Amino acid sequence: MRLRLLFSLGLVTSSMTVTNVSAETELAVIPPAPAAQADYDGTGSELTEVNEVFQPAPEQSSEQSADQPMTDQVPGIDGEETEDEIIFDDPTTAKPAPNPYKGLFFDNTFGAYLSNPNSPWLLGERFKMMPLGDECSPYTLSAGGELRHRYMHEQNRLRPGGPINTDYNLWRWRQYFDLQISDVARVYFEMLDGSIFDNELAPLAIDINRWNVQNAFVDVKLHEWDGAPGWFRYGRQEMLYGAQRLVSPLDWSNTRRNFEGFKYFHHSDSVHIDAFVTNPVNAAAGNVPLSRYDNGRDKPDTSVTFSGIYMTFLSDEPHVLDLYYLWLRDETVTPNRPDGSRHTVGSRFKTTSEVQDACCEVSGIWDFETEGAYQFGNDNGQRVSAGFFTSVLGHTWTKLPWSPRLSGLFYYGSGNHDPNGSTNNTFNTLYPLGHAYWGIIDNLTGQNLYDYSLQLNAKPSKKVGLVGAFHWFEKATANDYLYNVAGAPIGGTGGSRDIGQELDLIGTYTFNPNFNIQAGYSWFWYGSFVGTNIPPRNTATQFYVQTTIRY
Repeated sequence: MRLRLLFSLGLVTSSMTVTNVSAETELAVIPPAPAAQADYDGTGSELTEVNEVFQPAPEQSSEQSADQPMTDQVPGIDGEETEDEIIFDDPTTAKPAPNPYKGLFFDNTFGAYLSNPNSPWLLGERFKMMPLGDECSPYTLSAGGELRHRYMHEQNRLRPGGPINTDYNLWRWRQYFDLQISDVARVYFEMLDGSIFDNELAPLAIDINRWNVQNAFVDVKLHEWDGAPGWFRYGRQEMLYGAQRLVSPLDWSNTRRNFEGFKYFHHSDSVHIDAFVTNPVNAAAGNVPLSRYDNGRDKPDTSVTFSGIYMTFLSDEPHVLDLYYLWLRDETVTPNRPDGSRHTVGSRFKTTSEVQDACCEVSGIWDFETEGAYQFGNDNGQRVSAGFFTSVLGHTWTKLPWSPRLSGLFYYGSGNHDPNGSTNNTFNTLYPLGHAYWGIIDNLTGQNLYDYSLQLNAKPSKKVGLVGAFHWFEKATANDYLYNVAGAPIGGTGGSRDIGQELDLIGTYTFNPNFNIQAGYSWFWYGSFVGTNIPPRNTATQFYVQTTIRY
């Protein structure tokens, strides 16, 4: 174990020297994916995307490398599309362009980055926006990718087979090619190879996906409106919306979640509108078993349809408002799982407010976010009436050393009041970034759950971020199951509602947008529900070291 860990750290150090740049397993936590089997994650999906460790403090990057914090989350997970911060060795008075790497590689913004004379050199920038032909050619080609390694040590997690102690390593390689034809069309292709080694247990479906097509689509411009184009997209694609509580690529897993289908999108300075109809493709999107993805070709699951409309209003900054309608239709009957045909209607609001001292200088920043949704439809003969609600309130002391931010979070995901009744009240969390919101040890998903959490963020330097988060978990109703990170029921119904408490500690060093390293340690102290309804186990712990190189 020590040799493997030292090898990982040595590889990272060598990579920094060679490139000379200044520059999320089992959680592998797969969100309760529709129609996923109970052995999908264990007794129950990933996070690159971070847990509710919540969002990054104001003035900090919410969209760094795919392993950076979201809006109240732990660093190490992809965040929502918001302001970016770049970290460089030699800051200058002229501000460089924002980090060009986004939560979805096909949203990278190297055009703006390379056109800014203040932007420092990045590994791989010479392969971005390359003209094909003479200077007047309408064709440009970009190429890039990512190499990521994560060493994992887990003890007594809620995995299949009872309490275990295991070590393993995860490798992932992503490579993309982006061909743009002036401002009227685009062809994008991305492959992914995810593998596991030195594992003592059988791999999960989200640990392995060998040499498969992750994204492959064509965009065609349809019209201009409000100063921005409207586009039609067809093909295989990842999706990321809002704070990723319901729709996320799940970067923490070794295999990122993807879909195949149609999308219309229009993104102006004041409003973003997306409408889509898709089928899930790989195991991270709930399409199992593992044998289908180890060395096989990914194919969409036509028995499951995921569609919706997602709108984001940006005109009244610093306020951001999301409105959405999502429809998940699952034709596969899975006992004791919240599936069927479910319509989700919800909204999200986020804002910040500066605090000034007697000299009219900013001494602090308040940040607030709230999101909720109602779910209705039918679930294998039962009427669905379910929902979730969450709020985050934080304050950053901008003039104190390390710019500390303290925040509190409340989360509620409804559970079923009467398992034998005609109504199903268990909320389906769809395709979330569970690793970022319900503890990075990845024991739970947001179904039939109360989560009360406190989080402390600190920035000892521009390159180093520290996060500590404490969670207190309860079942929302005793009559429903406890659901693991994959959305599978654990144990029986009834009994105590006390699930337990979790403490997460995370440190991230970001050398530049090309390279970062992150380490985390977690404890989960089980409550009285575990041991009476689930095979008893001692305190769960998890340790990981993750290194990421992008080019």
